[in-house]
Amino acid sequence: MSDHFFSGSYGGDASKVTPETRFECKICWWVYDPAQGDESRQIAPGTAFTSLPWDWSCPNCSGAKTDFMVLEP
Repeated sequence: MSDHFFSGSYGGDASKVTPETRFECKICWWVYDPAQGDESRQIAPGTAFTSLPWDWSCPNCSGAKTDFMVLEP
């Protein structure tokens, strides 16, 4: 199987998203919006999801970046 992530999952593939793409945690449904950043983790507004540190996790439930789904515009 070439891709074990279901449709909409990020899975770490940055080629499928833009810097403005919003992401939703598939565990708790918290939304990362690049326009807002992540104040709780001192991530500045305008920071693309793909530019978040490798160890960044959902500020609501601690889900990993790979646990986020791409939100369609």
